[in-house]
Amino acid sequence: MSTDATTAYRAARDQLLSLQGDPERARAEFRYPDVGRRFNWAVDWFDAFARGNHGPGLVIVEEDGTDQTLTFDQIAHRSDQVAAFLAGLGVGRGDSVIVMLGNQIELWDTMLGIIKLGAVLMPTTTAAGPADLRDRIERGGAKVVIANPADTAKFETVPGDYLRVSVGEVEGWTDLRTAYTLDAAPTVHPGTGPDDRLLLYFTSGTTSRPKLVEHTQVSYPVGHLSTMAWLGARPGDVHLNISSPGWAKHAWSCFFAPWIAEATVMVYNYSRFDAAALLKVLRAYRVTTFCAPPTVWRMLINADLSGGPGALREVIGAGEPLNPEVISQVSKHWGLTLRDGYGQTETTAQIGNMPGDRVKPGSMGKALPGMPCVLVSVETGEVVEGPGEGELCLDLSAHPVALMTGYQGDDQRNTEAMAGGFYHTGDVAQRDASGMVTYVGRTDDVFKASDYKISPFELESVLIEHPAVAEAAVVPTPDEVRLAVPKAYIALAPGHEPTRETAYAILKHAREHLAPWQRVRRVEFYELPKTISGKIRRVELRAREEELAAEAVRPGTVGAVTQEYRDSDFPELRGQ
Repeated sequence: MSTDATTAYRAARDQLLSLQGDPERARAEFRYPDVGRRFNWAVDWFDAFARGNHGPGLVIVEEDGTDQTLTFDQIAHRSDQVAAFLAGLGVGRGDSVIVMLGNQIELWDTMLGIIKLGAVLMPTTTAAGPADLRDRIERGGAKVVIANPADTAKFETVPGDYLRVSVGEVEGWTDLRTAYTLDAAPTVHPGTGPDDRLLLYFTSGTTSRPKLVEHTQVSYPVGHLSTMAWLGARPGDVHLNISSPGWAKHAWSCFFAPWIAEATVMVYNYSRFDAAALLKVLRAYRVTTFCAPPTVWRMLINADLSGGPGALREVIGAGEPLNPEVISQVSKHWGLTLRDGYGQTETTAQIGNMPGDRVKPGSMGKALPGMPCVLVSVETGEVVEGPGEGELCLDLSAHPVALMTGYQGDDQRNTEAMAGGFYHTGDVAQRDASGMVTYVGRTDDVFKASDYKISPFELESVLIEHPAVAEAAVVPTPDEVRLAVPKAYIALAPGHEPTRETAYAILKHAREHLAPWQRVRRVEFYELPKTISGKIRRVELRAREEELAAEAVRPGTVGAVTQEYRDSDFPELRGQ
């Protein structure tokens, strides 16, 4: 049933679709819709276009080549069944529900069903252990946990009076599969308003304890119109996104944005990444829009791309900044422009290269439609006008729709994040005369060496162009002469050994491609510490360097392999 909210939402969506290929007009003319005092995305939007729609809404492809397809109409009905099942267990408006599932049909059924009840989604990665789960249940106030049988044992040591629901038979747990036996009618609108809670997301916590981000019935469901515009998705598209359930990017590009566009959500499950297998899937299923993190793109460009892009029209990178070399290789082999973008768990897509934009390699693009992005000087706290550098922020006076309400239960962090009339992302960027924004680094990652400001990302981008380098993390290491010098922790690519010769080749490559004041002075072959979502914890590496310096210890050897090499170890580098 169409409502005033549906009409307003569709009009805004259609405006963005009509302006695809004309990004500057979209940025200038688009305004987020006013959906009124009652809004529920699952009922007012998804059900409104999905009922009676027999087009493919969800396609899941397994590693063995089998697949499952559900139509939009089937998904609408199945989510009604899950909503009725949960309501029968006493779940209602405002109740928090942990959803700890993989890329399986029940994940989408459950997410929609929970939203239809006006309950609160708490997406959780299946990699979470008992300690993580205890924290999430306590801070999120979870009333229900939904998990696969393989993960139920993790909750044996997690106390709490919460309902246990499994996708399968487990003693002491209620089987979600009984939902699909119910003769459920379309779910009645729960009466949720724009300010009611919808989502609780735990950030990955690269520097501290994970923050608990709260989103409303509007901030993600309406806010992700910006993400749809960035992806360039259209009705009838097949959109494949590489990300894991439980993290915000999965909700961005495997749930909200493609279904806002009325595109098919497609996922590909694999136990171990295989570039050739992924390329085969992209072509066989005629994927039109594809989003993946730079790590995946780097693996793809090292594979055989000669088979062409298939039906691909839009290719996008997300999760960390894209390196110019990756963009160049995709363009060379496929003739497609790989587009970058930027956003956070706390927001939807804020900045991006949209379809039709002239991409500047290395740049994230410009502010997306409806996003009041500004740069704020780290030194003065003033807005940076025109070209310059500053912290990426959202102007709160513009009432950004696509912004969290705050960090639940953390007044201090909320005060810091919203200080001075801005939402502070904690990321530093540069803007050129044309308005293009380039990522510099986290405010706590950027450092000075010999009084020059060093952007770790800029150095890492050069390092990973070397064939021996799979991943790199640059941090400051104390130095008696320069106060600090850049040191690179290196994870080697397959087929390369942690030898003196490899270290020399990497240091030489860095010298040839970086300015003298940016020189990487030390490299160490090391297993990079990461968060549960796979982000590098540079804070641990910085702390390690400080500890080593305080103890006047140089990293020694592991067996017969030296851990750290310095430019001073190589006389042949002098004068270069």
